[in-house]
Amino acid sequence: MAPNNWTIAEIPDLTGKTVIVTGGNSGLGFESVKAFALKGALVIMACRSVTKGEEAKKQILKFLPKADIRVMELDLTDLKSVRNFAFNFKRNHSKLEVLLNNAGIMMVPYSVTKDGFESQMGTNHLGHFALTGLLLEVIKNTPNSRVVNVSSMAHTSGEMDFNNLLFENGKGYSSTKAYSRSKLSNLLFTYELQRFFEKNKINSIALAAHPGFSSTNLANHLIKKWYVRLLKPLILKMAQPASLGALPQIRASVDPQAKANEFYGPDGKRQMKGYPIVVDPKPKARDLESARKLWVASEKLTSVIYS
Repeated sequence: MAPNNWTIAEIPDLTGKTVIVTGGNSGLGFESVKAFALKGALVIMACRSVTKGEEAKKQILKFLPKADIRVMELDLTDLKSVRNFAFNFKRNHSKLEVLLNNAGIMMVPYSVTKDGFESQMGTNHLGHFALTGLLLEVIKNTPNSRVVNVSSMAHTSGEMDFNNLLFENGKGYSSTKAYSRSKLSNLLFTYELQRFFEKNKINSIALAAHPGFSSTNLANHLIKKWYVRLLKPLILKMAQPASLGALPQIRASVDPQAKANEFYGPDGKRQMKGYPIVVDPKPKARDLESARKLWVASEKLTSVIYS
């Protein structure tokens, strides 16, 4: 049995394993890359800026000089970039034990991706949906592989509206509504992906995780708001460090006892902070009809068909 206070000390030897971490150059992704590299994995640090990725890699190599980390460009707001990443990865790698869909943006003003998607749904869900589908061949070919999607407590207030999924032209948009919808989508996708694996007898599992209330740069753009600056000392006091916030997604990725469909989050009060355990999502995250509609819409929007 794993201990109650699960830490990176419980990560098994990952020598010979290949792991992709999207958004691996900062925050939760950076901490995840460090943990996997520490245990011997080949880690693909997938990030929008190769320059920032190489700088992050240098930081890790200072104290882990033998770490095997490869930086690859991946812009989730551009499906062409997603396709290029998948093509280049498959050209050089024949297996993938863990795909950690970690990258994300939070509560940004209305904007659209290069493909015209509302930016939070486009980055947090559609980009990762496309990436997972484009890597499906190598995931299938790797026994006991895993796909881990990083959601948030914000999924609890998320609402799906399939008549206006992407807040077309800003209609009905609010930064919190769009973020919550994208995080609910992460969970709906996770459970539908597991059903896809089971239906097609694929030896892979889909899991999800959330970091609780963690101190990362995800909300840096909000610092411009006067009330956020005023509350910043209190926020920092309440938040746990990224190294702890990353533990749920790390555990979902590598704990040998983790099971399909499990959702990991902190064990503290209101799941704000603490050590990673299996937690329950809101019932709407398991809604079969919403999951199916989202899957169909995502295939249509991205032109990535799972088969």
